[in-house]
Amino acid sequence: MSQSAAVGPDPVWEQIFSSREWGKYPPEHVVRFVARTFYRVSDRADVRLLEIGCGPGANVWFMAREGFSVSGIDYSTSAIRKAGERLAKEGLTADLCVGDNAALPWPNDTFDGILENVSLYCNRSESIRAALAEVRRVLKPGAPFQSSFFTTSTWGYGTGTNVEPDGFRDMSEGPLAGTGFCLFLTRDRMAEFFKDFANVSVERISWTMENEKHLVEQFVITCHNAGK
Repeated sequence: MSQSAAVGPDPVWEQIFSSREWGKYPPEHVVRFVARTFYRVSDRADVRLLEIGCGPGANVWFMAREGFSVSGIDYSTSAIRKAGERLAKEGLTADLCVGDNAALPWPNDTFDGILENVSLYCNRSESIRAALAEVRRVLKPGAPFQSSFFTTSTWGYGTGTNVEPDGFRDMSEGPLAGTGFCLFLTRDRMAEFFKDFANVSVERISWTMENEKHLVEQFVITCHNAGK
């Protein structure tokens, strides 16, 4: 997961991806987004899709298996290596690179669709804005983008060290404890981040932990590139 230049790459994600078997399968909202948007295309190889903050490649693997032309980027060298190894074992290919979401290495108007699944949340707000500007740059005009963030209702919010509004480091509890900096979103903050996109649609997904004692909640944002 790419970290901002403002706070520096957080080595915790390299440690996590190098030591855990984690994130092997795509979440339902990603499958639904890809299926509803692109399954009717006559030649899927002509559809270029990108995942930013791709981690060890669960979503990249899924999209490649479905026949799309896929790219992925992540800060973690171990994550990209694991993604490449998984694809190679199944005879699949993808354009994978280690890099920063706020400086994407592709030309303008490259992709027919882009997604990120709770990867931007581990960046400071200024770097999230920079990454979203890069998404708009490399995404074709009118093309779709899906993103997801943890909300302020998520277990662990408010613990640890408050670094910026709704942003905490070294949280002491919850599923994000031990994962470095985390920025949680309110509905208003989410709207501010995505104000330069068109057709913004927001849903919430949630689940409970420890016998319904705690809530984990995400915004799932689907939108389109409004143009430059």
